[in-house]
Formats: sequence, structure tokens, C-alpha cells
Amino acid sequence: MREIRNIFKEDIPALKEVLDTLELFPSDMLDELIADYFNNPNSEDIWFTALENGTAISIGYCAPEKLTEGTYNLYAIGVKKDEQGKGIGGSMMQYLENYLQQSGHRILIVETSGTADFELTRSFYLNRGYTHEATIREFWKKGDDKIVFLKMLNL
Repeated sequence: MREIRNIFKEDIPALKEVLDTLELFPSDMLDELIADYFNNPNSEDIWFTALENGTAISIGYCAPEKLTEGTYNLYAIGVKKDEQGKGIGGSMMQYLENYLQQSGHRILIVETSGTADFELTRSFYLNRGYTHEATIREFWKKGDDKIVFLKMLNL
């Protein structure tokens, strides 16, 4: 079993390599996006990774929804291209869900695209017990709906 843990500063170069194999967001944005997590001791952001032989091979980012109680949004999750299909994404979701449950949080929201390219992504969440809560038409761009999934964590 691979180790899954919160991200450390020394993981950044490997995480940028992970991002370069994905289409989550450009790797040169990582330093700015993760700065508050490293520099603000009161940050409630969750940045996590899975390791293979001590090297980060995935990235996950989750943060609380503003003006809510116990609701988190998973903004990004991805596994290095050559490591996909090995159950790492599912293990990362289980890690995050357990972490949020143990911290007393109630809801995890996941948003993704409604295009055919994201069919496997949508199936991934449905197979993990998420419900399709909403579709916001044309959200990302013309012809690209936002699909919102939800999982209740503390029933």
C-alpha cells in the first residue's frame, strides 16, 4: 500500500512533474496556489499526495466552502499519467473522506465537466458513492456544463 499524506515543501518539484502530465492546472501556478497552506498556520486547506518509493506521484487539493459549516470542495485531484489505473485516485479519495469525517466535517463536493472527455471522471465519483446533485449548463464554456457531485460524510 502506498503512503498518502499531506504535502511537504520538498514535494513541490515532484508535484510539478505530476502536473506536467495532467491538465488540472499549469505547474507554474502551484507555488502561488499552495503558498497559504505552507505560510498560514490557520489555513484549513488540505493538500495531499500519494508516494511511490518516497516520491510524490499524485496531487489533491481540497478547501472549505466559504460561509458554510463543515462543507469542503475538492478542487483538484490527479495521478501522474504513467501511474493511473492502479487505484491511487480511489485511495486518495478514501484518505480525504476519512480525514474530513474524523475532523467532523459533513459534506464533500466535487465539480467536474459534463463533456464526453470527463465520462470516466463522472463514473469514478458515482462509483464511490457520490450523488449527482446539480448540472449548471454552459458553466465552463459554451457546450461544457458543470456537474456537481456530493457525498454526505457524517450520517
